[in-house]
Amino acid sequence: MNAAVATSVFGVFMVATVALGLLAVRGRRGGGGGLAEWSVGGRSLGTVFIWVLMAGEGYTSFSYLGAAGWGYNYGAPVLYVVAYMSCGYAVGYVVGPMLWAYARKHGLVGITDMVAHRFGRPWLGALVAVLATVFLLPYIQLQITGMGVVVSTISYGTISLNWAYFIAFAVTTGFVVVSGLRGSAWVSVLKDLLVIVTLGFLAIYVPVHYFDGYGPFLDRLVAEKSEWLTFPGHGDSGLGQAWFITTSFLNSLTVVIFPTTVAGYLGAKNADVLRRNAMWLPAYNVLLFVPMLLGMAALFVVPGLVGAESNLALFKLVTDSLPAWSVGVIGVAAALSSIVPMAVFMLVIGTMWGRSVLSLVPRWERRQKGAAQLVVVVAGALALLLTYTAPNTLVRLSLISYEGMAQLLPMVLLGLMWRRLTLLGALSGLVVGVGVVCGFVFTEHDPVWGVNAGIVALAANLAVALAVTYAGPRERDERPDDEVLARDEVEADRMAVNVR
Repeated sequence: MNAAVATSVFGVFMVATVALGLLAVRGRRGGGGGLAEWSVGGRSLGTVFIWVLMAGEGYTSFSYLGAAGWGYNYGAPVLYVVAYMSCGYAVGYVVGPMLWAYARKHGLVGITDMVAHRFGRPWLGALVAVLATVFLLPYIQLQITGMGVVVSTISYGTISLNWAYFIAFAVTTGFVVVSGLRGSAWVSVLKDLLVIVTLGFLAIYVPVHYFDGYGPFLDRLVAEKSEWLTFPGHGDSGLGQAWFITTSFLNSLTVVIFPTTVAGYLGAKNADVLRRNAMWLPAYNVLLFVPMLLGMAALFVVPGLVGAESNLALFKLVTDSLPAWSVGVIGVAAALSSIVPMAVFMLVIGTMWGRSVLSLVPRWERRQKGAAQLVVVVAGALALLLTYTAPNTLVRLSLISYEGMAQLLPMVLLGLMWRRLTLLGALSGLVVGVGVVCGFVFTEHDPVWGVNAGIVALAANLAVALAVTYAGPRERDERPDDEVLARDEVEADRMAVNVR
């Protein structure tokens, strides 16, 4: 009976998810318009939609599974998620409007477009698209896996993991192919409402139900599990203060050029939307403390979870004490927290390939949207296939997703702000940075010397890029600075008015 109730609640919400995605594009330019309408919402999304869409990237299946699991296993080090996201929003206050203005001025729809335009080399956009896909594809597989675990758990085991994986793929692909970024934004509204309600409820319910309130719970945590409250946390994790600082710093810079973040930037109708968004988004991060704290609460309620089981710490508390219908609702919130970011990952991969790779083939140049939609299906199917056949193949690669994406920082951000950076310098730094980070991660030396391996690789990347740029000849590019470099045009107009 519990399984039937929970799965029925889940099924109703999945149907509503697909319906919302389809409704999002009803009556818009014949059902979706061109690539810009599909990939960046026609650059017309307002503050609310941009807020929920970009907030959705902070609430993936990691929020319900990984954050609780890290809280359960390590404790304090998991707070890096709140630190880097909040700092990243501050960086995005400056960077977001610049990227938005640059893309709008030149009709661009992603970072691959921007890099190709900045250096005047279409093939460079294709290269960056391939590299970014390598770093994004693990996220799709991990979201499929995360949703599968959630669905199987809330169904009390009646839905197998394999069927749950397929449901994740089918639902996400179904609405993102048709509705694109706009559909993801609409579904984000439903997801965020459920996230706020469910995490807010659990923040009150679990401490009261299991410990008679926060006072007794925190007293017991300090008395019995004090190791979880200090760095480097529980066990020999190596996740000390230096790792926390370097990881927070690196990720806060990387998140602003992450292709999915940039898709959110470019969907805004104006730069002020992004500024307001950057100010309000940190408030949403407060909810991330809930799964982290509840993961530590699970230490006393369901002790002894090891390995992958620790990721179910929060759901063990839920399924053991709540009625089936509420388990279903909480499961839906967690499932949508997989579907929404997975949809944006798939959409971004499709856009990059449709615009920067397949468009180099003459027969596909005028059919970029169709090519992008085809790539979405292929990317999702590939991730699903790998989930079935080789569930652990991309686990190690997923560790370098953020650290690898960070190696694009000099080429993207420095390149768009500094005319002197040469193509050879940017490429040389990128090769060195990716090589260094892969070497550290695949030899299990991350953290290295107590710090995040990605920041060591980025330092090498930047040093090589600058050395090659200054040692080599200046590139001849006749275009003016306004054509090549990124500027916050809205802010520039305001300053011009003030000067007058």
